[in-house]
Amino acid sequence: MATVTEWIEGARPRTLPAAVVPVAVGTAVAVGDGVIAWRVACALIVSLALQVGVNYANDYSDGVRGTDDDEHRVGPVRLVGQKLARPRSVKLAAFAAFGVAGVAGLALAVAVGWELIVVGVAAIGAAWFYTGGSHPYGYAGYGELFVFVFFGVVATVGSAYVNTGALTWQTLAASVPVGFLATALLVVNNLRDIPGDTATGKHTLAVRMGDRATRWLHTVLLAGSLVGVVVVSLAAGRPWGALGALGVVVAIPAIRAVLGGATGKDLIPVLGATGRTQLVTGLLFALGLALL
Repeated sequence: MATVTEWIEGARPRTLPAAVVPVAVGTAVAVGDGVIAWRVACALIVSLALQVGVNYANDYSDGVRGTDDDEHRVGPVRLVGQKLARPRSVKLAAFAAFGVAGVAGLALAVAVGWELIVVGVAAIGAAWFYTGGSHPYGYAGYGELFVFVFFGVVATVGSAYVNTGALTWQTLAASVPVGFLATALLVVNNLRDIPGDTATGKHTLAVRMGDRATRWLHTVLLAGSLVGVVVVSLAAGRPWGALGALGVVVAIPAIRAVLGGATGKDLIPVLGATGRTQLVTGLLFALGLALL
């Protein structure tokens, strides 16, 4: 039986900034047109529940496939792979999280429009088939694309849409640096796991690109997000959004460690630093955008 602490660690709390930031940025863009508090709360619940759900789903699917059986694999707790919890229990935890996201999403659909149901079904399906099903796309190197689309574009644009009912170029543009930040988190995670994933036949983008190229991809994504928040803020006529570029202070240690050749357990703190970069950059970006 896994302890409460192990269940919490299995949810991978270091990845939760990927759920918070797009909601904050999308809501900030909508400030000028009116923000409805309960809809923001529901959007945040959807985003957080999907993030927890995909983390448990990955734990389950990787565990039953044997991907996490490598005793030399490092990183967060793996409930199934380390035999801390029964596969069925972890699977149910994933479905429970998806259920929470579904209930909150349904409330938004009733208030805003039934098109949100289509988006929600697509998001849950993408979360499950990332490592689940007979042909998981995460094993083919498309995980980064999923993260950019759903935890960047869809989550940011959707968080604005539930408040305004409109799609704007400003929100779409703001979703790009948000997507870069979320993708950088997955890239450094997969960089750490290259040896284990290679051994188990999990062909992530990092495995396909190789160690050196993956390190540069992480750097480009973080640098691109910092430049992006400045460009988007100025183009949208909300210059205070450029405050997000202050995230460079947190990003530098992460970039330095990755380009310096950190491997294995030394990349675990880098994952945390990348998450903090995402949180600091994203929240300052959102704060600045909200200052009309």
